[in-house]
Amino acid sequence: MGKTTTSEKLAIHGGTPVRTVPLPSGGHGVAEIGPEEEQAVLRVLREKRVFRYSEQSETAQLEQAYAQFTGQKYALAVNSGTSALICGLAGLNIGPGDEVILPGYTYIASAAAVIAVGAVPVIAEIDNSLTIDPADVRRKITPYTKAIMPVHMRGTPCRMDQILAIAREYKLAIIEDTAQADGGRYHGRRLAGLGEVGCFSFQASKTITAGEGGIVVMSDRQIYERALSAHDSAFGFWKPGETVEPIPGEGFRISEVSGAIALAQFGRLDSILRRLHAAKYRIIPQIRDLAGIELQDVPDEEGDASVCVMFFAPTAEKARAYADAIKAEGIACGTMYNKEIPDRHIYPNWEYVLAKRGRTPKWSPWHPSVYKGNVQYSKDMCPNTLGYLGRTIHIGINQRFTEADCDDVAHAVIKVVRALN
Repeated sequence: MGKTTTSEKLAIHGGTPVRTVPLPSGGHGVAEIGPEEEQAVLRVLREKRVFRYSEQSETAQLEQAYAQFTGQKYALAVNSGTSALICGLAGLNIGPGDEVILPGYTYIASAAAVIAVGAVPVIAEIDNSLTIDPADVRRKITPYTKAIMPVHMRGTPCRMDQILAIAREYKLAIIEDTAQADGGRYHGRRLAGLGEVGCFSFQASKTITAGEGGIVVMSDRQIYERALSAHDSAFGFWKPGETVEPIPGEGFRISEVSGAIALAQFGRLDSILRRLHAAKYRIIPQIRDLAGIELQDVPDEEGDASVCVMFFAPTAEKARAYADAIKAEGIACGTMYNKEIPDRHIYPNWEYVLAKRGRTPKWSPWHPSVYKGNVQYSKDMCPNTLGYLGRTIHIGINQRFTEADCDDVAHAVIKVVRALN
């Protein structure tokens, strides 16, 4: 393992930095793009089958792979992770007058998808897992609640046992946002396979990528049929008889080019996950008992998709000091909540949500003609969420980290915390 230090002079104070060469960084899937993806694209182009509805459809193969992978019966590829969420919500028959509970720490697309189907997002606290707090979920349930959207942020599995128990008790649907945790597990089961619906993203920053794209998986045929219609305004034209009762849809189809790239990348997923997990859990044991920080509580370390290391400083001020000093040691890192940076992953920066602003004054989920609830928003409505994020330091993990890279990360954290604690 790495070095231990007691009195090294910090680089930020003129000492020698732990590293002078940047760590590997960038999108995990992007870094793996190679001949397989090139051949997949060329094959589709040479055969002139860029439309996904073809007899040799690689998109259909991708859907079959994800259904089997997650243990769900059905899968539908779409053009983005946001589209996957919208189609999943539509599949669950969620719309005007309904509420969906989601965490205050997730990309704004989670809330935007709820609004897109005409429903109202209800923002809940996170806990020290930095995922949705089951206790606050329970507090936020009203007669209008129809679903819970646990978001497996930064690869971390949510506390799904507790969330599933609440959903069963109140007869609520679960739609898992797994955009940042592709391939993760919870107690042996794949994330996105625990609830009625699960959603993934293939955007360029995700574990595997097609540049853009997404996929929604589900267990129920009726949910699947509604999602099919929702993702394509004329789906019945392409596949007559596939849906019993079509509903109005939009243009969320994925192209065969994107589907082919995603299928090639899917073959890389297990390898990427193994290397990410090995890297993170070489670092974690070295800093787990370090006085002056508290590690994020990961509900299932074995199932962790391991895209980052996150830990808490005692205060927000200390977190900024730690982060600045760790960066000076040559390790890219940052604090999670800085009021000067409008990070759209944190609810105070969801401007149109907090303002209850629909697409028009009358086309709004909050309009009294359709919504009879009383949800209220404010920038300080989730103090625990802002408190945790304000004290959080984030270090990204890349599957190309060597053991020496991992030890340098641990070395820098130990060096800084011991000096500044």
